[in-house]
Amino acid sequence: MAIDGKLLARARDRLSEIRQQNQDEALRRQSLIYSRSPKIKALDSDLRALMLEVGGAALGSAGRGMDEIEAESLEKQARRAEELVRLGYDSSYLDEIYSCKKCRDTGMLGGNICSCLMELYRLEQAKALSDLPGLGGESFDKFDLKWYSSAIDPAAGESPRQRMERILATCRAYAGSFGENSVNLLFRGGTGLGKTFLSACIARAVSEKGFSVVYDSALSILEAFEAQKFYRPGEEIADAASRVRQILSCDLMILDDLGTEMLTSFSVSALYNIINTRLIRGKKTIISTNLSPEELRRRYSAQIVSRLEGEYLALDFIGRDIRMLKKEQGVL
Repeated sequence: MAIDGKLLARARDRLSEIRQQNQDEALRRQSLIYSRSPKIKALDSDLRALMLEVGGAALGSAGRGMDEIEAESLEKQARRAEELVRLGYDSSYLDEIYSCKKCRDTGMLGGNICSCLMELYRLEQAKALSDLPGLGGESFDKFDLKWYSSAIDPAAGESPRQRMERILATCRAYAGSFGENSVNLLFRGGTGLGKTFLSACIARAVSEKGFSVVYDSALSILEAFEAQKFYRPGEEIADAASRVRQILSCDLMILDDLGTEMLTSFSVSALYNIINTRLIRGKKTIISTNLSPEELRRRYSAQIVSRLEGEYLALDFIGRDIRMLKKEQGVL
């Protein structure tokens, strides 16, 4: 699974905040107990001195053996626990506080990222998606099939509602079982038919499972490649380069509105680079477009069309523009 470095850094910052909060709470508890029990404060002082003595015993410089030191330490710990209980607290009230007992809030476990840090990473992914323009609270349950006619479309051989029921089920299954064996998807159809909505639903569901997701318009994605290629001295190139790496390596890239970008030799070359590189790396891609198959063939190179037709599962959206239908019915 590809990890977004910036999002992981944000997750580490959040874990650091949690660690600090726990340390502050531990100090608050210690201050409270010390004010109520000088006996516990003295015992803690003795225990710290014994810890130093253990270090000396290990080096052979202590005046007594390790067994004797450990026996005294255990005896003082028992007295400390009894005093806490006498005061009405749990015997572990002054123990160090960790939100994650496995890694002790370090975020690492056995050289790998701990599940606690991955959960914070997933939250950062979800937040990043929510912050994107046009993405709100999209979910499959909010996809309303009532806006699709149940009348048979002669050209399609079925009604728009029947077609969209199948597409909705396909998208749910895709998001639910997303992984390295998933296919690439090509959403085709006119404006206002739900392509962007369903791709956003997939983005959210896949991101919540911990996979790295890039969701953006074709225009914005290709601009990142242009910024990296044609930057001028003094401009910030690091962000563009990082964005390009993310686009090429994320687990799922969703390129929305293919065909709305300015068509140049560079944009066609960059688009081919994105599609081909991700295929070679086994990374999954969803592309949505208002262009018909014939328009795609006229607009893009044979290499791009060949990969779209041969390596992507095409889902053809049909029906009437839902935005127009809502406007006609005074819903908007």
